[in-house]
Amino acid sequence: MTSPTGSTAVDPAARVRQPLVFGGIPEAEGFARVPITPRDRVHFRVDRELPLEEFRAALPDRVAVSFDSGEGLYRVDGDPGQGSVLADWVRAWCAGRGITTVGLRAETDVRRRAPRDLPPSFLDELCRHYAPVSLKRLQRNMSTIRMHLPDSDDLTQQVYEWILKAVGQFDESKSVPFGAFLATQLSKWVHDLGRAAHGRTAADTENKQQKAVAAFLAEHQRRPSEKELAAYMGQSVATLRRNSQTVATLNGLRNLQSLDGAPDAAEILIPDSHEAPDEIMGEAEQTLLSHALTAACAPDPTARREQRAGQPNVLGWATWYLTTWGGLTKTQLSADLGTSVRNMNVHADRVERALKAQLAELVD
Repeated sequence: MTSPTGSTAVDPAARVRQPLVFGGIPEAEGFARVPITPRDRVHFRVDRELPLEEFRAALPDRVAVSFDSGEGLYRVDGDPGQGSVLADWVRAWCAGRGITTVGLRAETDVRRRAPRDLPPSFLDELCRHYAPVSLKRLQRNMSTIRMHLPDSDDLTQQVYEWILKAVGQFDESKSVPFGAFLATQLSKWVHDLGRAAHGRTAADTENKQQKAVAAFLAEHQRRPSEKELAAYMGQSVATLRRNSQTVATLNGLRNLQSLDGAPDAAEILIPDSHEAPDEIMGEAEQTLLSHALTAACAPDPTARREQRAGQPNVLGWATWYLTTWGGLTKTQLSADLGTSVRNMNVHADRVERALKAQLAELVD
């Protein structure tokens, strides 16, 4: 059939996108085979890594555990109604082995599916399809991502983890395609990278300021003054200055190159104390102490990257530095970084153990 202009008309049915098929199973059917189900979940962190296999073997029947190495967060899932019982069980099991739990809480009616329950070929092809799609979608967030994942292999691995996370949260009953759901979640999870590394409040403050500056630039074609930015954000100048200090601290922590390098490889030359004036020696002592603190927060080269010890202890560094030299109390710092004092103490204790070894070497 031709149109009045002589061109061939296109059948509207031919323009409808055919459903995606993974492992011989249409996408919608694959999710329908393993529907999302409600459960009770216990979230917690610990002061040292759990013996996961031993912990998993001791769990009651029909209870599963997962570990988010990026956030250092354990999740125990059981049937609806088991939340408080599981929380008490986890607390008692850890206490019996001298392990301290941090931020343990029970959450009811969590709707999830386990990706491993999907047909393996279906899940494999779905991940292979959505990985390049996700990377293209994340191009607009790449400047933020590179602050946390500078290595391309790490970024690819993180994208696959996000796809699996989306598979676990996708509710097939809400008539939203999986691809659309994944796209909306990706931007949120990029923002969570900063929250996990530097605290929720600091990351949110930085994000709000960046958005306000970008909006002002688009409207006026110039950067705002301090007073203009405060008015644009509906804040007082004093509040803006306080928040700007939080953002400056966050950026300073990101720029600590020695945390990702090898601080012990750097040689520090110290003048002879008999020839140098007291003030120079005082500066040298401060340099040594700063060097030791930074080295104590560096990744453990013997640990795997996915382990907590294999990552820079930024929160521990901030806790020590800002409470020792920055004039802040732990309560004030906790409010600035949006994390609990208990969580700060866990990271600071790791620093203390490493710092004692660093200072012992300096004394020798």
